[in-house]
This record gives sequence, C-alpha cells and structure tokens, in this order.
Amino acid sequence: MKAEEPFEEIINQVYSTENKLILGDTLKTLKTLPDNKFDLIITSPPYNVGKEYETKTSIEKYLKQQEEVIEELIRVTSNKGSICWQVGNYVNKGEVFPLDMFYYQIFKKYGLKLRNRIIWHFGHGLHASNRFSGRYETILWFTKSDEYIFNLDDVRVPSKYPGKRHFKGDKKGQLSGNPNGKNPSDIWEIIIRDWEQELWDIPNVKSNHPEKTEHPCQYPIELVERCILALTNKGGWVLDPYVGVGSTILAATKNERNSIGIEKEKKYIDTASKRIRDLKEGRLKLRPINKPIHKPKPNDKIAKKPEEWQSSLFNKNEKGKG
Repeated sequence: MKAEEPFEEIINQVYSTENKLILGDTLKTLKTLPDNKFDLIITSPPYNVGKEYETKTSIEKYLKQQEEVIEELIRVTSNKGSICWQVGNYVNKGEVFPLDMFYYQIFKKYGLKLRNRIIWHFGHGLHASNRFSGRYETILWFTKSDEYIFNLDDVRVPSKYPGKRHFKGDKKGQLSGNPNGKNPSDIWEIIIRDWEQELWDIPNVKSNHPEKTEHPCQYPIELVERCILALTNKGGWVLDPYVGVGSTILAATKNERNSIGIEKEKKYIDTASKRIRDLKEGRLKLRPINKPIHKPKPNDKIAKKPEEWQSSLFNKNEKGKG
C-alpha cells in the first residue's frame, strides 16, 4: 500500500476531479446514465433488514428488485470495469441468509466473473445471544470481461522477508521478491501482520470512529479507497448507486477519480455534500488508510476485569464448592 499522502496535496488534487450527488430513485436514475461509463461500481446495497431507508419485504422479492438494479449497473460498467458488491447477512427469525451467496447467482446469470470474495472483518458490532456474534461482511469483486483494470503496485504491502533470495536454479542468489512489496491477499487488514492472515480488518464506523455520521450503516472510506486504488486509474469514473453519506465520493475525490453517487434520502445527500466540502477545505476527519487498529494496553482500565465481575465470579465458585 502506498504511504499516506500529505493532506495538503489531497486538497489541491480534489479540484481537478468531478463529483456529482443525485437525489432520487436508484433504478430510475440508472436508466438515464450512458452505457460503459464507469470503471468501478462499488456500493453496499440495502440489506432488507428494515432500516429507516428500507422497506422490509420477502427475500425473494428483495432479490428480484435488486436484480433489476444490477442489470442496469452492468450496462453502465465499462468493458474493462469492475463491480464491488459489499454485503452482510440477512437475518429472519434467527435464521441467517448470507446475501453474497444469493447475489453471486445473479451476477453469474449476467455473465460476470468473480475475481475475489473479499472478507471484511471488524472487531465491534451487535452482540447476539442465540448465535455467535457477526463480525464480518463480504465484498464480491466481479469483472465484466477478462481485460480489466488492476493496479497491483498501488495496493502492494511490504514484504515480510524483502531480503529473501532464490536458493537454486538459474536465479540462484537473486532477490526473489518485488521491490514494491508483495501482493496482498483476498482478506485484508490494515497492518502487515493482519494481511498475513488474509483478512481486511478495517474498523466499522461506530460512535467513536472519526468518520461517524447519522447514517446507521455507514462504511469506512478506507474500505472503498483500497478498491478504488486497485481497480481504477486516475481520471476514471466511479459510481455508487446507494451512496448514503458519501464515503465512495470522498474516496474517489481524495484519489483523483471522478464519481457519481445516487441516494434517495435528502438528509444523507446533505451530509455527503457537507463532507465533500469539508474534504476540500481540509476540515474532514479521516482515518488514515494504514493506521493500525487501537489495542488497549494490559494496564488500561478498560482492559481489566471489573471488580464487580471478580467478586461475583468468586461467590459463584465458592457456592460450587459446597
């Protein structure tokens, strides 16, 4: 991964790109966009879980509606372009429906090719009581053809053993790695140690996250930024058909890509517009793309077992002895 750019340079760059927020229905708006315009479509569609911006319905009806949108998205994707579809699980009466499995069938129906199923892991979320708590979502990366944009050097990570050399054959004694680093896996984390485990461990946007807004399912700019760096070139076009509070637009603008976002809720469009202005004026709080996840030290108060728990555990053990 490239080192974080000085923020002053980012401010200068954003004026050379075009970004557009469209307030309206996704499907109707997509029908007005030209064929083959976008090199990357990246989004997190509504999950049919009854959020304020969703209408909860049967999973069959929900997927049928989404297929109409997907068909239009494929039309507006360039022949060298990609679609990154980030989803979690739909839970109904305690039963889990992994949405990526359902969506895979839809994309394959239209001839797209799956290049990676990326796992996004996060350490915090809702706590379940009758099953294990969910701590991951997936990104399905599809391409429209076999000739697609992939900028590996822009997302390489430092090699674990950069000084390693070939020990036999014609290349014996020569360095075996790449000077730009190694290829990250399909499960990413922020720091090298975590990339070794093939995990994208990017914090989700909760109350203490610097990017937090009023949106209930906001995803972090960093998650989008990695896909944009790898799957588009500078000056290319990015589309988010469910843009929410604008994380995709911000990631595209920050990295000199043009972008369009569609959103039906005006309050989220207003928030996205403000965030874009704040980015251009240097006021937007961002989590740096390579910042390690905070881990409390053993002596931190929050990392210690509370006295109330210690005493209750002691009393329970004493009763068990009797």
